[in-house]
Amino acid sequence: MKETIFQTIQLGNLTLANRIVMPPMTRSRASQPGNAANEIMATYYAQRASAGLIVAEGTQISPMGQGYAWTPGIYSQEQIAGWKLVTDAVHEKGGAIFAQLWHVGRVTHPDNIGGEQPISSSALKAENVKVFIDNGTDEPGFVDVVEPRAMSKEDIQHVVAEYRQAALNAIEAGFDGIELHAANGYLINQFIDSEANHRTDEYGGSIENRLRFLAEVVEAMTEAIGTNRVGVRLAPFTSLNGTVDKTPVETYTAAAKLLNKLGVVYMHIAEVDWDDAPDTPTEFKQAVRDAYQGVIIYAGRYNTEKAAQALDSGLADMVGFGRPFIANPDLPNRIQHGYPLTAHDPATLFGGNEKGLVDYPEYSMS
Repeated sequence: MKETIFQTIQLGNLTLANRIVMPPMTRSRASQPGNAANEIMATYYAQRASAGLIVAEGTQISPMGQGYAWTPGIYSQEQIAGWKLVTDAVHEKGGAIFAQLWHVGRVTHPDNIGGEQPISSSALKAENVKVFIDNGTDEPGFVDVVEPRAMSKEDIQHVVAEYRQAALNAIEAGFDGIELHAANGYLINQFIDSEANHRTDEYGGSIENRLRFLAEVVEAMTEAIGTNRVGVRLAPFTSLNGTVDKTPVETYTAAAKLLNKLGVVYMHIAEVDWDDAPDTPTEFKQAVRDAYQGVIIYAGRYNTEKAAQALDSGLADMVGFGRPFIANPDLPNRIQHGYPLTAHDPATLFGGNEKGLVDYPEYSMS
């Protein structure tokens, strides 16, 4: 069964070595001030370059797009140079890496965005959501998010232009492509999901209207860097960061059809991944497969057996293994040979230095 995992796959102009994806995971190690990627991040990603595809951690497209302390950006020359260290290191190891472009919308605090009020589809506060700020120590300080202001038409046009420029910056930084973060309750998701979007203009109401912002961002980016270098991440059934849709099957089947029409190179679906979460309905996965002709990636609670089943079923083309990649830099080798997996230390996930980032060893028989 494992053989499918290690088949090559074509992704646009890239031939990927296997079907294993390292999905984006926030680690909050960017250099301060300036939120720039750095040498330890380059080491971290290069250690994991045996993945068929790495999608780097969420990277804000502008100062307003930042949700958490110490996350990297891709809007300054310093940040582009920092990411070039990372992409060069991954490519030297024969890996492929996409940037995940991120605007958090309302999932932030004024302390993270220069004292500004956050923006969103509507002036609705995300309930029971906290973000972390730099409180002057090495430990992140968690605070409640605040009420955002609803974006004007001018705001929407401005953010679309920021996404377009960020895509160009990512290519300048040496990335093989970009993934648009339209999942997990962040800005684009705040337009897509019915309960976060109370707009009455052409960006609210019907499913078609709620997908309009997604479409405009994707069109701007594909026009700038080409469809074969743009993927999109969606989260149909999660309620992360307080964003919920009333009819997720209908909404996200429509999103799959839209992304097929726009010709993006992949769709990356984040499944609910808490321990007792329900599985994504097979009928929905089949509807997505029928609607979208590109590469489909699923991520969330996958082990080797479950990944092989997903690939063999034809419903998935690649599978993301998130947390296992943190403590197992050589994860594809461990999967291939059935070697045991190391558990990660939750205390070192966010912030800090090399500890818990680059000090996990490869598997050794001795």
